[in-house]
Amino acid sequence: MEIKASAFFTKEQQDHIRDAIIEAEKETSGEIRVHIETSFKGNVLDRASWIFRRIGMHTTDKRNGVLFYLAVKNKKFAIIGDIGINSKVPSNFWDNIKDSLQSHFQKGKFAEGLVEGIVMAGDKLKEHFPHKKGDVNELPDEISFDEPEKPAEL
Repeated sequence: MEIKASAFFTKEQQDHIRDAIIEAEKETSGEIRVHIETSFKGNVLDRASWIFRRIGMHTTDKRNGVLFYLAVKNKKFAIIGDIGINSKVPSNFWDNIKDSLQSHFQKGKFAEGLVEGIVMAGDKLKEHFPHKKGDVNELPDEISFDEPEKPAEL
């Protein structure tokens, strides 16, 4: 049976991930997204960077978006931070989150790993971009998905 991005997490797991994003964003102007893709070709960081732009993460007011990207069939993932947050965190910050995710993923605990990574990113966003009166949620909190294109019927 082929793995599909939209079926990778149960409804409860998707809700748990979304709730972690909502909770993390309560105390920051930063934006966190999770994007799941069935598969891709090429370099995972290049693909995640392309998705980052495609879903509008570079459009946040303070350029403080963070994307968690996962390609389930390839078993690859990436974490991408925009220029605003990247200019504030130490160079190894994303590696620490990546290591945490990797540890969970190796045990098959994908939802738990994403939630932990979201909490870690949210804590750092809160430190550098605390929520202020008038801050709005600029991007959706729901997981976004991409499925492989199906060939057109003849």
